[in-house]
Amino acid sequence: MMAALHITRYELLVVRRNLWVAIAVGLMSLFAVVLTLAGSAPAGALGVDRLTVTVTSLTTLAVYLVPLLALLLSFDAISGELDRGTLALTLSYPVSKASFLVGKFAAHLTILGAALAAGLGLAGLLSAWLGDVSAASLVDLARLFASALLLGATFLGLGYAVSGLARQPGAAAGLAIGLWLIGIVLYDLGLLGALVADDGGRFTTAVFPWLLIANPADAFRIVNMSGSEAVLLSSGFATIPDTVPAFAPTLATLLWPPVALAVAWSLFRRIEP
Repeated sequence: MMAALHITRYELLVVRRNLWVAIAVGLMSLFAVVLTLAGSAPAGALGVDRLTVTVTSLTTLAVYLVPLLALLLSFDAISGELDRGTLALTLSYPVSKASFLVGKFAAHLTILGAALAAGLGLAGLLSAWLGDVSAASLVDLARLFASALLLGATFLGLGYAVSGLARQPGAAAGLAIGLWLIGIVLYDLGLLGALVADDGGRFTTAVFPWLLIANPADAFRIVNMSGSEAVLLSSGFATIPDTVPAFAPTLATLLWPPVALAVAWSLFRRIEP
């Protein structure tokens, strides 16, 4: 545990020096302010408070931004250390590979948590200052923070897996971008094409809902969009797939982080620095 804490402290110093903390917090804060101020028009038209519309907008933003930030933080966590020769040096001390990975994960998750807290907290405070906040929208905001942190943890684990698989920073960077494109963009496009081709058949009713929640980004979106009727109204979602248990998206969101970390660990433990 002490070794993991030392790795966490060192990694926080590194990312602070590389301005990753400032970049992550700045991006989330900037988008939160813009989306909160831009949410006034649809809020009035839909009859919901400003924060509800802001949560919906931030959910869409988080689907793209949080995985990207997580992958950018983690893609060279193993391959970079291996390429620089610092991994062998670190493991020559009484530091196990598990402590090394846990320390990296704790530091990177702390950065993502700080960025999310800054952005979402700023959105909540700005909405409250504008006098347009309800208790239900605050619950939605808290749900968004927790689920976004789990989404970030998932892609941190996947980033470590990519880093351990590639073993070279350049290759890991390419794989990380490819993973983001496939998981966040192309996966949904593929499902949309399959839905159009199926035209309401068995795939649409029986297979599509399960494939949707199998993707951590889509499970995250469903968890937040189905949280309340107001969020559904402001997001434009008429229905959420009901052929799977109601708890399935939440369960998928909770299970993905340990699964991703387990894959990363299985790849990392085979590396001989």
